[in-house]
Amino acid sequence: MQNRLIIRHGSHFGLWDGVKSATQKCRVQAAADGGICGLPGWYDGWQAEAAKDVWVTVSESTEVSGYHGRFLISVHFVGLPLFSSANDFSNLSNPTTPRTECSQLNSQAPPPAESGSGKPAAPAKSVASPRGANAAGQPADVALVSELSKRVIGNVENAIVGKRKQLVLSMVAWLSGGHILLEDVPGVAKTMLARALAKSLGCHFKRVQCTPDLLPTDVTGTSIFNQKTSEFEFRPGPVFTQILLADEINRATPRTQASLLEAMAESRVTVDGKSYSLNPPFLVIATQNPVDHEGTFPLPEAQLDRFLMRFSLGYPSVEEEMRMLDLLQFQHPVDAMTSVATAEQLVAAQQAIRAVHVDPRVRHYLLQIVHQTRHNDNLALGGSPRATIALFRCAQAMAAIRGRAYVLPDDVKKIIAPVMNHRLILRPESRLRKLTTEKVLEEILGEIAVPTIST
Repeated sequence: MQNRLIIRHGSHFGLWDGVKSATQKCRVQAAADGGICGLPGWYDGWQAEAAKDVWVTVSESTEVSGYHGRFLISVHFVGLPLFSSANDFSNLSNPTTPRTECSQLNSQAPPPAESGSGKPAAPAKSVASPRGANAAGQPADVALVSELSKRVIGNVENAIVGKRKQLVLSMVAWLSGGHILLEDVPGVAKTMLARALAKSLGCHFKRVQCTPDLLPTDVTGTSIFNQKTSEFEFRPGPVFTQILLADEINRATPRTQASLLEAMAESRVTVDGKSYSLNPPFLVIATQNPVDHEGTFPLPEAQLDRFLMRFSLGYPSVEEEMRMLDLLQFQHPVDAMTSVATAEQLVAAQQAIRAVHVDPRVRHYLLQIVHQTRHNDNLALGGSPRATIALFRCAQAMAAIRGRAYVLPDDVKKIIAPVMNHRLILRPESRLRKLTTEKVLEEILGEIAVPTIST
């Protein structure tokens, strides 16, 4: 007997964890008035149209997590049946449950025939696989990107609790070859995030504590005269690393802030007329405190635009903070971390995401969003062509992390806020009306028709 789960309009439902053994079939159906549901996998990511059936395979004991509006829904089912008929998740609370071990599923496999009907269920619509894809619709390199991201995120979660969304965004930025601006209050694991990412891939990590008296040569390095050889020798600065943490970057002077621009844009540093290349993969994670602005130098728009993403980590919940205390009782969890991949594998993954297919309709959808920001009455400054490239590349990375060789409009929606927020400037009258760039982006997304992608 097949069980059915109905996803109500406006809800967002995803199976965060996969299965170990397929023991039961469950039909997930989007309600007639629409909805979005996710197929099994370590990260949700399949968009269902209205009144279309989707077949998924679940185990006897699995965790089902999803979003309804702004509220996290997390339910743990044990035993059979997993779902009763026509469950409505919109009224569920937010219990805290442990997660099961993740296991990737082939979300593109056609469903079997329904028992007693003799008719196969309608297959889920998806973008046609690009040339060179295997039977699962995943080229081998994209599957490696997904597996690499899964290992790294799982390893970092041993030290950073309850920040899956931010960890996924960090991997998207790193795979896209961009840099991250963390804007949050002190003590929410910004430095730990950078250290954990470096340890997970065995990358070199250095930290710069930005202060008003910090000089550009303190970051890039300088040439020192060697009296023995009677020659100048270059002493590299902390920027010569693979992950650089620029802590409280807005406390450094604009001159020192600008010393990072060449490194961020071109992965090289020029000192005394000579250029030095930086070892890939190069990632800058800059932090700034949004509360205390005394003695700071706000980053200009031109420099904000160089950061691929800006987001915050936020405070943990009570349960997450309790687990954090357990992890820190005897030693710092980052000190016990080991690498689960290599820097060379990440560089290969950065090249692999460029082969992810982006349908012309998805490209047009992306361009419409950026162009609407340039003509919106509430914005004094819209997205630049660099913002368009950032959205395009991040959407490719998000699709690859989800194990797909093609981009869906949902991938663009997932990364639109962290990629665009810091690139937009509100008009003064819009600020007086308590508008934010997030609200403006939501309005723009609501005005643009989402393209229908099918085989």
